[in-house]
Amino acid sequence: ISAMVLINPDNPSGNYIEKESVLRLSKWAEKKGITLIVDESFVDFAETKEPATLLDGEVLQNNKKLMVVKSISKSFGVPGLRLGVIATDDLELINFLKKDVAIWNINSFAEFYMQIFEKYKSDYQNAMGEFKKIRRDYITELSKIKHLRVVPTQANYVLCEVLKGSSQKLTESLLANYNIFIKDLSSKKGLDGQFIRVAVKTSEENDKLIAALKKILD
Repeated sequence: ISAMVLINPDNPSGNYIEKESVLRLSKWAEKKGITLIVDESFVDFAETKEPATLLDGEVLQNNKKLMVVKSISKSFGVPGLRLGVIATDDLELINFLKKDVAIWNINSFAEFYMQIFEKYKSDYQNAMGEFKKIRRDYITELSKIKHLRVVPTQANYVLCEVLKGSSQKLTESLLANYNIFIKDLSSKKGLDGQFIRVAVKTSEENDKLIAALKKILD
């Protein structure tokens, strides 16, 4: 094994592994000569006492075989920018990656976005705090629905097990009768056609989905 990939929080469950545990894994991987690639695209959604991200100079310097990747589009809601980050203290790896990177690898819209980001950083942090409150309320209400098992999440989506009927039929019913589209995870290995993934949206949109789920499943 030359490399391991860890998505944290993962998709589709939204499970988050504490930073301390990831760093222990990083040290183990380093001893084995394995590069640990951590995808932190959803990490800003994690509710932790200390900063959850590994995008830190000291952390990277102390973990030579650690690579952190992050898509800016997930938490900032700007998928059209095609903007992401790769960070590592492994200079040999950086030079290797640079060989295949186009000279103009960041488009003008993405460049402008990064220039103005600091101006709105506090707004982003406030919005993220509000999001986490909405998510807590959302999970509480979802957990009250009969025939639905909610998996704890630290991402901007919630994995739910459908205990009555199938995930496909539930997805079709929501779309046909309530004009609500959710993700049916029937095609995911190990989920046995009984799981759905729902997004954490505005309180109003969340309430609309909860009401529809109650009518179908209760």
